[in-house]
Amino acid sequence: MTVCNASLGHPPFFILQGIPGMEDKHRWISIPFCSMYFITILGNSTIIFIICTERSLHKPMFLLLCMLALTDLGMSTTTIPKVLCIFWFRHSEISYVGCLVQLFFIHTLSISQSAILTAMAFDRYVAICEPLRYATILSNSRIGLIGLVGLVRAILFILPIPVLLQTMPFHVNHVIPTTYCEHMAVVKMVCVDTTVNRIYGLVVALLVAGLDISAIASSYVLIIKAVLRLSSKEAHHKAVNTCTAHIAVMLLYYTPSLFSFLTHRFGRGIPPHVHTILGNLYFLIPPMLNPIIYAVKTKEFREKLTKYGYWMKEHIISNHGQNPF
Repeated sequence: MTVCNASLGHPPFFILQGIPGMEDKHRWISIPFCSMYFITILGNSTIIFIICTERSLHKPMFLLLCMLALTDLGMSTTTIPKVLCIFWFRHSEISYVGCLVQLFFIHTLSISQSAILTAMAFDRYVAICEPLRYATILSNSRIGLIGLVGLVRAILFILPIPVLLQTMPFHVNHVIPTTYCEHMAVVKMVCVDTTVNRIYGLVVALLVAGLDISAIASSYVLIIKAVLRLSSKEAHHKAVNTCTAHIAVMLLYYTPSLFSFLTHRFGRGIPPHVHTILGNLYFLIPPMLNPIIYAVKTKEFREKLTKYGYWMKEHIISNHGQNPF
């Protein structure tokens, strides 16, 4: 029988176990994790730097891309450094407050990113289906407002979760069998009835995913209809190219997040180490691939990236020539 810590309220800290059953392989697993995190930091920082410094890219689509890069950096940095500390130094402790803060940022950034992806789908819909009205419908200030509304929505949805957890007692055994503090993982540490927490989390997830995915799907159905009516092959190719990049990014985001959500609640037959590894990849693969997808598929951004690449090459060559030693 599990002992309840009702008299003490919450524990001073939790123990993050890492990947259950694979503790002896943590250092080997850290190699691809660290590599992917480094690429994530480099790629998304490059996107933010280029968009911020190039005035010609100060357009709604690229501002949304910049927001996406910021949330990618936030999501991966909220979790992966702690994961690497567990793998390298066996530093598994995380304070109770630190755990709730990590939980809050993980879910807030996740919902914010969903809002950004929805806005990106709407941006492509207006650009392709209403090109003459694009400048009047979407401006930089409106994109900023959309980003702010998306962030406020996320905060309002997620804030009740740590507030509810603050009022609950936890088991004396406070080992969390994963590498980060996720809502359902922490809820399982509570030793009283958690029906309210579970229902609230389910409602938020279904509401956010349902509304955003429906809006995204509707936008792309209308885009596909408009693309099929285009007579110009060049315009047709450009529209398809841009939409392919957006759809790839959305699939990268929603597929692992929905898988993680479903397995936490219904995937009792899935081995814990499989669930934990896939959960961590959610914070690594989409943030790592998003910059690559946009660099390859978006012509304007690719041209600016190439320009900076040439500039850096010339700068290195000139410095090398001036310093023979």
